[in-house]
This record gives sequence, C-alpha cells and structure tokens, in this order.
Amino acid sequence: MGSSVVLATAGYDHTIRCVSWFGDESLRAAGCDSGSGVPGDDAVQCCTFAMHAWRCRIRGVWEQGGTVAAEGPSFWEATSGICYRTLQFGDSQVNCLEITADKRTMAAAGNPHIRLYDIASNNPSPVLTYDTHGSNVTALGFQKEGKWMFTGSEDGLIRLWDMRAQGCQREYESRAAVTTVVLHPEQGELISGDAHGNIRVWDLDAGACSCELVPELNVAVRSLTVAVDSSLLVASNNSGTCYIWRALRGTYHSTHFEPLHKLKAHQGFVLKCLLSPDVRQLATTSADKTVKIWNLDGFTLDRTLAGHSRWVWDAVFSVDAAYLVTASTDCTARLWDLSSGEAIRVYSGHHKGVVACALNDSAADGRDGE
Repeated sequence: MGSSVVLATAGYDHTIRCVSWFGDESLRAAGCDSGSGVPGDDAVQCCTFAMHAWRCRIRGVWEQGGTVAAEGPSFWEATSGICYRTLQFGDSQVNCLEITADKRTMAAAGNPHIRLYDIASNNPSPVLTYDTHGSNVTALGFQKEGKWMFTGSEDGLIRLWDMRAQGCQREYESRAAVTTVVLHPEQGELISGDAHGNIRVWDLDAGACSCELVPELNVAVRSLTVAVDSSLLVASNNSGTCYIWRALRGTYHSTHFEPLHKLKAHQGFVLKCLLSPDVRQLATTSADKTVKIWNLDGFTLDRTLAGHSRWVWDAVFSVDAAYLVTASTDCTARLWDLSSGEAIRVYSGHHKGVVACALNDSAADGRDGE
C-alpha cells in the first residue's frame, strides 16, 4: 500500500468517523449492511470504508487532497477530517454502497430502497431511486463498464437495472431470502446464495437459472466469492464450512462446477469468504471472532488473525493481497499485515458494531500522477 488513504466508518449510532493513513494509490467507498438474516449478535450497525489516492486526481468531488464517501452517505475531506457534504438517504439504514468504475455514480441500498447519486454534483438528493424490492436489499454491484447494476434482496429476488433508465430490466426469483450475489468475472452470469442453502447460477443471455448447487440443505449460504481468473467458486455457510468448486467453461459460455474441496473453516458461522486477487489465498471471517487465511495450494491454514472480540462480519484484500481490512461488531475495523499476521491499525469510535467494509486500492481510472 503506498500514498494517502482514508478510512470512513458509519452506522446505526448516526455518527460518521474518519481517519487517514499513508497507504496506497486509490479510491473506494464502502457501504453498510443491516446484518439481518443471521441470528445471535445484537450489536449491529453499518460502516463505510473509503480509500483515496493522494496522487491520483479524480474529477468532481474526488480531487487531489482526498475526499471520501461515508454512510448517510457523507463526503469527507481527507486531510482535515471535515465532513463537507451529506447525501440524503431518508427513511432507511444504508446496507450497502457501491461506486461505478468510472467513479461518477454511487449507489446506496437500504430497506428496501436503492438510490443513485451523482458524485460530481453538489445536489444532496439522489438522481435516481429504485423502490420495487419488497424487503431489505442485501447485495449490490455493477457491471464492469457501469452499464447495469444488480441487486439481491430478502424478498427472494435478484434484479438487473439498466443504468440509463429507472426501471428493472430483468428479474430472477430465488424462492428464499437472498443473502449474497456475485457477478462472474466474464460478466455473463450472476451467482446467488440464499437462506435455504441454495446457490444458483443465472445465465444472463438465456435469462434463466443454468445451474443449482446445494452444499447443505437448509443451511444458509452466507457468502460467495469467485476467483478473478474465473477458476474457482467458494461458498461459506452458517455451519462454519466453506465449499470450493473448480469452475469449468462449458458450451454456450455456461459454467459448470466440479467439487474440489470441503473445508471446515470455523466452529461458528462463516460470515464472509474472499479469494485474494492473486488467487493464492482464501480469507474467512466468523462468529467465533477470528479471521483465518488459507493457502489454496493444499487448503492448509496459513494463519489465524486474532484480536477482534466479537463477530467478524466482513473482510477485503488490498489489490496486492498483502493487507486485509476486517469489520467486526466489537465496534472496530482493523488493518492486518498478512506477512506478519499483526493488526497494524485499529479503527474505533463507534458504539455499535461494524459489519461491512470495502476497499479499492487500484489506480483510479489510469490517471495516476495527474
């Protein structure tokens, strides 16, 4: 990680906190999750992480000197820590927050609203609002060119939204509360997990489910991750287990999945699983308060990251896979150096739990050094 970086957190206590460190050359916002759908930990709030490049100039509010989006959502000035802009979300908590690759549009999802904001504008109101989900929106993401957005909800639906229009472009029914959705790196398939333990692959060309996996019947799938080279799919669930499949391309560009390994990762719920950008490691976070790093070569445990005192809900790798950020309901976020296994920074200040984090420390739009 290399120049100035900002971390912003926010949550159900209606506070937004911001700190900066000297890290990498990039930008990212992250969002909030209600934490619904998993029993047990009652101190749940949402958080927002954001990264900004010190030496990358981003148009609009993303300028050299550092600005960042936070829950509410609000924008912070990195050097002074002053909140100078707050966006209106209104009648719901923010569960998740995503920014398009061109850094022009930010989407925030709550219960059940999805709202899009123009980052370069001073208008605090959303430019578009989508309200057709019937329950909590638990997953959100963009196609790599920003042409469309996908969402998943506890109403059992996965929806695709054309970014040029306000209506839903396509809808898929999971028949159970959707807990997680990921986009295949080749952009042609969505993969969803639900509270009944089903994993479904949705062929976007055919407009239908092309494959269904059920690793454990009636055990909720908590998280999905796909390797950036499309070689692996990993699912984690509430029994503490991770299931790994080798992804094989079939005819008509569909993906077939060959069981590769079953990993008993934790004694408690595995709340997040995440493959590293170099596809060498798997990170898992759990209700047992630990984070584990697994080597994909042999699926052996590399190290356990201990330090959180409550459930660890989320994690994200740096682009070079050297660092990991984690979020916990112990009211802290931590930055881990994976070479030593040490938490090199602890971010505290919230009086309710932190449950979501996101990070993008890649060069912003190729304008490094402008």
